[in-house]
Amino acid sequence: MDEFLRSWAALRGAVAGLGDEDFGRPSGCAGWLVRDLVCHLVIDAQDVLITLATPVEDEPTRDAVSYWDVVEEPAGDDPRAALVVRLAAAYEEPWLLKFHLDDLGAAAGRAAGLADQAGRVGTKDQVLTAGDYLRAYVLEWTLHHLDLVAQLPDVAGPPEEGVARSRELLEAIAGEAFPSSFSAADVLLVGTGRRAADEGEALALGALGARLPLVLG
Repeated sequence: MDEFLRSWAALRGAVAGLGDEDFGRPSGCAGWLVRDLVCHLVIDAQDVLITLATPVEDEPTRDAVSYWDVVEEPAGDDPRAALVVRLAAAYEEPWLLKFHLDDLGAAAGRAAGLADQAGRVGTKDQVLTAGDYLRAYVLEWTLHHLDLVAQLPDVAGPPEEGVARSRELLEAIAGEAFPSSFSAADVLLVGTGRRAADEGEALALGALGARLPLVLG
């Protein structure tokens, strides 16, 4: 819970501090500008609210690790990504995106704080405890915070504890630990294909490198 709230607050705070010109810069998500990424965060906040307001009685079918599916790299244009780009452009003014994220994001944070961690929620035809769902989202927030600052070196990155927990989650998803020579941030960036491993990293990865990137869906 604390890691979810800290990671989410830090990400929203970073967006709130952006200048208008920053919204037109590339993000760490291939093909997305910062404005597109922020629009995606608005949708994420909606998803959190919807999920926490969707209690179910069934037994959990997933946990914070198995919530994530490793999927094939999408072939061609992803219509969902294209929709985000069109929606982001419709905002026209960066302050509108900031306002919408602050409004929905604060509500998502309050809902998370009030959630019964042991209660069960439904999303994507899955059942999880609310606690596991929120733990899974620490990885979502941390990856997108790294995406946000990829071309914005003066903007603060994600909290260290969230990066460390996200490394643990990604290694659990991979079923294998990354080399200890990798920083937690590098595990996330290389592991999810946000940047390519350099020669030394590729050597250290060994057989694991052939399974990368881990595209999470």
